[in-house]
Amino acid sequence: MSAIVWGGWDEKVRDDPFPTFTAARRSSTVQPVRLPDGHDAWVVLGYEAARQALADGRLSKDMVAALDRDPEVVAEGLPGPEFAHHMLAVDGPDHARLRGLVAAAFRPSRVAAMRPAIERLADDLLDQLALPGADAVVDLRGGFAHSLPFAVICELMGVNEDHRRTLQNAFATLLQPWPSPPPPEAVAASDVITATLRALMDEAAPDPDGDLVAVLVDSVHHGVASRAEALSSLFQLVVAGHDTTSSLIGNGLVSLLDHPDQRAKLQADPELLPAAIEELLRFTAPVPHATFRVTTEEVELDGITVPAGHQVLVCLGAANRDHALVDDADRLDVTRCPRRHLAFGHGPHHCLGAPLARMEADVALRRLLTRFPDLRLAVGRDQLAWSHGDGLVLRGLAELPVILGPDRGAPSPSTQTNQ
Repeated sequence: MSAIVWGGWDEKVRDDPFPTFTAARRSSTVQPVRLPDGHDAWVVLGYEAARQALADGRLSKDMVAALDRDPEVVAEGLPGPEFAHHMLAVDGPDHARLRGLVAAAFRPSRVAAMRPAIERLADDLLDQLALPGADAVVDLRGGFAHSLPFAVICELMGVNEDHRRTLQNAFATLLQPWPSPPPPEAVAASDVITATLRALMDEAAPDPDGDLVAVLVDSVHHGVASRAEALSSLFQLVVAGHDTTSSLIGNGLVSLLDHPDQRAKLQADPELLPAAIEELLRFTAPVPHATFRVTTEEVELDGITVPAGHQVLVCLGAANRDHALVDDADRLDVTRCPRRHLAFGHGPHHCLGAPLARMEADVALRRLLTRFPDLRLAVGRDQLAWSHGDGLVLRGLAELPVILGPDRGAPSPSTQTNQ
């Protein structure tokens, strides 16, 4: 089987990758591909094969150990090797140890307790967006879908207002799809982020029951983690804690605008939202692909043998549109609740922040649909663009210009707990 080029797509495919995913999956659920940088890999497209791959210990996340590579080369991108020692880059006991450092912050009870604060943050942001008036054009991505998750992760980490704006601006610059080598503005943003994260750790007192920074400082103080591991964990949690949730909120809203009948169902019955969020996760692919794995030995996936020492990319967006998961998989249906979807991964690397992301999306969409029932796009649908480079790991809007319409007022605080 000849390898197709996977990634590096033009704007049309990046904006709507699902026909490409479907065509490839119909050809073969597991197949060799050529990446835009010229490297060979395998892509997993079928639901059952993806579920197996994500849980199979023979597919390693530790690229350094599995490929016997120089850590400096594997972590050559910004912000550099010092910030590459996090839970997404290791397996087994090291993964369990690093995951355990921050797991307490994502306990269901602690996440549920954050809901009132998240509602206040959402209302404050929407108040600001509504100031120009009902007919003004506002960027819902920058002013809400992106700002809310960033504010929430900063609350969880204990980042004060002085550092928050600095970090948000720097991450917005760093996470652009820069060429290699990165330009000076990307390097400068990386330097700001690394200096700020170091300062946060230097300023925090060790506290195993405190915010995330204090917990990580405590782990270093007691020799459970190295400083590089703590810094890496902070960096990874900021990225994973805001960019993916931002994409879920933005992509999800666009899908509801694309499907007015489904939007009407949610506006008529907001208690459908928990199920609808599972469907939006499945349908919109805020994370189209899981991060790379590599086979430590020969692995058979859906009857196809992947040799040892090969990189593997699991296409979550394709797997979640497989009819093996749900019937009529290319149709959005907010009344079904596809809990077995793979949007948060599967197996030992299943997303630790999934309960928090679900809650943030619930608050965000509930507030939007209640306060601004007449919200509409301010531009043609074909003018929206997704901004994440080759469209592999992240898929989010560059901006989302909308007209909010009349403000019906914020709903009463919710007593609903995270599902």
